[in-house]
Parts: sequence; structure tokens; C-alpha cells
Amino acid sequence: MADNATFALWRKLTAKPGGKQLFSAAMCLRVPYFRTVLPSVRELRPGHCEVTAPKWWGVYNHIGTFHAIAACNLAEIAMGMLAEATVPATHRWLPKGMTVAYVAKAETSLRAVAELPELPEFGEDGFELPVPVTITDTNGKPVVTATITIWVTPKKKS
Repeated sequence: MADNATFALWRKLTAKPGGKQLFSAAMCLRVPYFRTVLPSVRELRPGHCEVTAPKWWGVYNHIGTFHAIAACNLAEIAMGMLAEATVPATHRWLPKGMTVAYVAKAETSLRAVAELPELPEFGEDGFELPVPVTITDTNGKPVVTATITIWVTPKKKS
């Protein structure tokens, strides 16, 4: 499986001191909306991504907890980076839908883990790939669960 540019950059930068922080900053430059939650990519490999976000006033809701939509943004970051590390350079992916459950108040900083139970086969046909994401608080308690479905297709040959 050939690395796409995003995963290749992760592998290159994380081999250096401060590389994870630099990668996270570069990701936010490429996708500016992500920076609203101040994400930090902690782990990235095919089928797995872990991202953290601090609780700061920019993500507070009216009761002082991590806003539900900010948590959804964090889930989307984890899914997107997982997709970038998993989908080969010969294919592309697009988000198709998201199902979310808010299972507890998010009163601390958060950790989102997107993980596929097994890596799919990437053939010539398009397919839906559900990506489960669990968001936990600093005590490890789940606060949000999500499944983000992506549509994966081979890139058009030019």
C-alpha cells in the first residue's frame, strides 16, 4: 500500500523532535476549521488514529463543558487522519455521513480514537467504510461515540 502525502508527511515529521506538534500545526493550516479545537495528533497508522484536544474557553458550551459540535469536530479529525493513513494513494475518500451519541458530559480535555476492526481491501469498486470513533475524557470515561461513514473509490486515471 503506497503512502499518500499526508501519511508520508506524518512518518517524516515524527522521526524528528517536535514532529507531532509540527504535523498537527500543518494539518490545521490545511484544514483551518480543525484548529478550533487545538488538536494534537498523538498516534497515526493504517487503521488507527488518536487525537487529543484541550478543554479551553473556545470549546465551552453554555454550561462550561466541551461543546458537542466541538467534540464532533474532534471525531472528524480522528477519522480523517485515519483515512489518510489507511486509504492508499490510488484511491480517494469522502465523508458520507455521521452518527453521534453524546453519552456523558465532557468536562475535561478529550481524546478521540478512530480505529478500524480490520483493514479493508481497496479494489476497483467504490464502497462505504464505517469508521468508529470513541471520545473519552481524561479519566478514560467515554463521553461521545460516533461512526463516520466514508465513501472510498479508485482515483480517476488521467
